[in-house]
Amino acid sequence: MRLAVHAPLSGTLAALGNVPDHVFAAQLVGSGMAVEPDDDTGPIDVAAPVAGQAATVRPHAFVIRTDSGSAVLVHLGIDTVRLNGEGFRTHVAEGEQVEAGRNLITFDPGAVRARGLSAMCPVVVPDSAPGSAQAPSTTAVVRAGALMFTWAAP
Repeated sequence: MRLAVHAPLSGTLAALGNVPDHVFAAQLVGSGMAVEPDDDTGPIDVAAPVAGQAATVRPHAFVIRTDSGSAVLVHLGIDTVRLNGEGFRTHVAEGEQVEAGRNLITFDPGAVRARGLSAMCPVVVPDSAPGSAQAPSTTAVVRAGALMFTWAAP
C-alpha cells in the first residue's frame, strides 16, 4: 500500500537532514520531509496531510492515523513544546475523524522565530525506515494540499 502525504502548510520543502533537531534530522522518529514556512505571513492554518483519526493533538504537533493503520506526525517548529501552547490554536479534538486538508491548528511562524526557535515543520511517518519516504522534490516551494511525499508500507 502506498500512502500519499500532502503538505499541511505552504513553504519550501526540505530534507529531514536539514531540520535543526538531531532526532528528526537522523530520521529516528521516521522518514519524511519538512516544510520551512514562508517568512512573515502571520498566523497560518495547518491542515491534515492525510485522512484519518486525529490520534494525538497537541498545540505544537499532531498525529493522524489512517484507516490502513499508518500514521503521519506533523510537528510545528522545533522545541515549540517549550511555548506551552502559546501562539497555537487547535481546531480539532483527539479521536475526531478528519479529511485531508481540514484545518487542524493555526500557528504563527514569525512569532515562533521571534522567540529564537525554528519554525521548520517536520512531517514524518513514525517508525518508518530512514529514507523510505519518496519526495517529488527536496527543495521546491510547495503549497498546502500539494503532494509532499509518498511512503510504501512494507
